[in-house]
Amino acid sequence: MELALWTYEGPPHVGAMRIATSMRDVHYVIHAPQGDTYADLLFTMIERHKRRPPVTYTTFQARDLGGDTADLLKRTIAEAYERYKPNALMVGESCTAELIQDQPGSLARGMNIPVPVVPLELPSYSKKENWGASESLYYLVRHVLAAVPEGDRVEPRNQAPDETSSRRPLANVLGPTSLGFRCRDDAVEICKLLEDLGVEVNLVAPLDATTADLKRIPAADFNICLYPEIARTLCKWLEKTCGQPTINTVPIGVGATLAFIAEIEALTGIDGSVMKNAGLSRLPWYSRSVDSTYLTGKRVCIFGDGTHVIAAARIARDELGFEVVGLGTFSREMARDLKAVAAEFGIEPLITDDYLDIEAAIAELQPELVLGTQMERHMAKRLGIPCAVISSPVHVQDFPARYSPQMGFEGANVIFDTWVHPLTMGLEEHLLHMFRDDFEFNDSAAPSHLHGEGVAPPVSDTHASIPAGENAIAFTAEAAANSASAGAASAGAATARAATVGAATVGAGPDAHDPVEVLTRWNGDAEAELKKIPFFVRGKARRNTEAYARELGQSEITIDTLYEAKAHYGR
Repeated sequence: MELALWTYEGPPHVGAMRIATSMRDVHYVIHAPQGDTYADLLFTMIERHKRRPPVTYTTFQARDLGGDTADLLKRTIAEAYERYKPNALMVGESCTAELIQDQPGSLARGMNIPVPVVPLELPSYSKKENWGASESLYYLVRHVLAAVPEGDRVEPRNQAPDETSSRRPLANVLGPTSLGFRCRDDAVEICKLLEDLGVEVNLVAPLDATTADLKRIPAADFNICLYPEIARTLCKWLEKTCGQPTINTVPIGVGATLAFIAEIEALTGIDGSVMKNAGLSRLPWYSRSVDSTYLTGKRVCIFGDGTHVIAAARIARDELGFEVVGLGTFSREMARDLKAVAAEFGIEPLITDDYLDIEAAIAELQPELVLGTQMERHMAKRLGIPCAVISSPVHVQDFPARYSPQMGFEGANVIFDTWVHPLTMGLEEHLLHMFRDDFEFNDSAAPSHLHGEGVAPPVSDTHASIPAGENAIAFTAEAAANSASAGAASAGAATARAATVGAATVGAGPDAHDPVEVLTRWNGDAEAELKKIPFFVRGKARRNTEAYARELGQSEITIDTLYEAKAHYGR
């Protein structure tokens, strides 16, 4: 464990809080000291829940450590049950309470509470929030199903409906939780999609589910794993115990939604051709109708949880025509999945939860768009790079009042608007070009929608030169380390980037194997001549010229160098 100003995930007991808060009749008792009691802040202030989270703390103090904290824990469990009368009780401990080893789960099981008691042993010093949520959901379902009397148990369906059957296939939608990124709207969108396909939804869990809903899980024909970080463990167990197959395609983006429908077709025999051919998303046409100079080839870095990063990478490349130059995740449980996708893209992924490494890597790559969490939004703002949020952790503005899913066909529409909006496009670009000598509207002014203070150079004109045809720079820890050594942590990375106006950073020639540090400087006449080049190719002209100058070992770029580079790359 290391001390950090920012963290992508909380300890695993926060994941357990998310499961308890998602459910409607479950309570969570946490053995924790004063100072660990921040559930209200997470759910009522950030997610704007109407009700307080169903969490009770023992809140022991330093003076209690000399007495019997176990007795305090038992009193708290008994009082919580009597007050709230939940239909299931989860019991665990915070990272601080783990050190005193009171074993709250074992104590709770010996108290003869007349509802399922779910003891949670979540190692706070080796695991994180999403893992804690996954384990909590898995054990909650197991304990609820085990507590059902033998005669009342729902037997698993052994056969999927065939062509002669009149009943519709029945599905469990698993994974949406409180504090998840757009989970509320995703669940609604996917239920609508399934209904239109002719699939009946048995339940959505844990979001807005009850323990009575969980008891019906075995009745479904198959499970839909919407969020692998949360539901994969449970789905695998249900495959073994109930014989329920799992739909593993996450329907984020048009392509993934079509693949999701195809996977359900193959499993159930349903004909989804009408939906697949209906053109229900505007994203494909909008991305084709936008002038290609605004989208095609835009360099994008993507970081967040594994599910959303994998989906975003494929949307960026296949549906919007972006060039993915960086991929990364803080979720170590999804590292293997992301590495497989990164290999497909020819990129080495960055697997880390150290935000300083991530900021350094972004500064090194200098993309034209960052897709990430609220932390990457802050990084990108400091670096003057457009950014869109695609993943938790998020702040209050990413729980919008409007309907704003990420999944399904409507989710693809939302994604198009969200990703394209931060880019400087269309009329704004033309105005910046026309009024480039104006004190307010000039090439050094930050785009208005970024709300930048002072000036920030357009990324397309300032990122490190990359010769035509060169592969994308790997978004690696080595790249992060190289950048970090050039400045002092995150502030240094931002300052270093701001200083690159008119100067190249570290680069390599097209035939080089090892980076060679060659600093180039544009003289005033060459810089003025560069500004005459149309904005949509100016960035490429700058990169090619700087690469040409480094290849020749020139430290200063003149007008002659600019036109010689143009002739060189035009051959």
